[in-house]
Amino acid sequence: MPQEQNYWLTTVQMPTPPAEPMPETADVAVIGAGFTGLSAALAMARRGAKVVVLESETIGWGASSRNGGMVLTGLKLGANKLISAYGRELTHRMYAASLDSIACVERLVKEESIACDFARTGHLEVACKRMHFDDYARQVEVIAREFNHQLRIVPRHELRSEIGSDIYFGGMVDEISVGLNPARYVAGLGAAALRAGVRICERTRLQNIQRESRNGVPGFRLNSSRGAIWTRDVLVGTSGYTGGATPALRNKIIPIGSFIITTEVLPDALARELSPRNRQIYDSKNYLYYYRLTPDNRMLFGGRAAFFPETDQTIRKSADLLRRGMIEVYPQLRDTKVEYVWGGTLDFCFDIMPHAGRVDGIYFAVGYAGHGVAMATWQGHKMAEWIAEEKTDNPFAEIPFPGAPLGLYNGKPWFLPFAGAYYKVLDWIS
Repeated sequence: MPQEQNYWLTTVQMPTPPAEPMPETADVAVIGAGFTGLSAALAMARRGAKVVVLESETIGWGASSRNGGMVLTGLKLGANKLISAYGRELTHRMYAASLDSIACVERLVKEESIACDFARTGHLEVACKRMHFDDYARQVEVIAREFNHQLRIVPRHELRSEIGSDIYFGGMVDEISVGLNPARYVAGLGAAALRAGVRICERTRLQNIQRESRNGVPGFRLNSSRGAIWTRDVLVGTSGYTGGATPALRNKIIPIGSFIITTEVLPDALARELSPRNRQIYDSKNYLYYYRLTPDNRMLFGGRAAFFPETDQTIRKSADLLRRGMIEVYPQLRDTKVEYVWGGTLDFCFDIMPHAGRVDGIYFAVGYAGHGVAMATWQGHKMAEWIAEEKTDNPFAEIPFPGAPLGLYNGKPWFLPFAGAYYKVLDWIS
């Protein structure tokens, strides 16, 4: 049996904030010490703000250290759907943001000397059906015309140059995407924030937020498991772990489990056969698989093996399902040992889009739908600009943020088994 442990966390020592009492006041309180919160806190501290981060667990504990380490261009929805829903001008800005988000990560890695195995290896999307591959040509044409961004089609007879598997109908490559070690990256962000003077309060669970003015200055009182703090502004960056302290946000976010297995270290020749160009790879299904080589030549293989957020039961079930999926893609790994299995919780919104803005006077950025490494970093930076400089040039703050149809949702995702079944049927018929 594999260890039920996050492999990435075996490669890094997370920074430990000083054991200090929580301050009574701050300029800005950030909820969540993941990519969004740490990126924002660092950017605001650099501007001279007194920033306190409240984290219910520890730095990077949530999806920020549990993901596949894929730093991807684009958005979850295709270009034509985006243009149809939001118009050309806004879609152009959103797509440009997705490209700039990669550069934003790269800048931070260089500025803060974060040793996170950052490598611009590109990503490969593989077609599970012929009709999916046919759609790639249309996507490439639209993205080149609308966004001046070049993707490349890989026909089936050339696919072995990209992936050591024969089950797909072709592929599509974007050379701009990046692979990294997400735990080392979030640890680097945390260390940079601490160096900049950010106070990070771990094991501090937010209980509620109340409006409260002090000396005529409007602000908020945050009550937590470690006491209260007053702050002028609040930013929520809790993604799939958004809780009852911010119900207006929780009721618009669907927490979905994503699970990963990682093999033993592979021989160099086998690793090169499986992924000749070391791409970040994912398939064209709704109920998708995503996979890549780790920097030390393990195969990391993930997917929505169970829609529910991670528990001991869903993690164990997912280990078997993902191993079977991995062998379907790569029969070469039939006798390879799986050493690690773990899960994390992603945040999907009802329109499968990122969102940012203010609700009840509180700033937020959520809804990354599996594209969180880059987009959450970028959103943290943009939210810091908004709070500090009132710059509101964030396209994801300009789109509607829908809740559940008919209001049939209170933050408990009772419908996930039905959604999982729906997407499996959709993959079968589409």
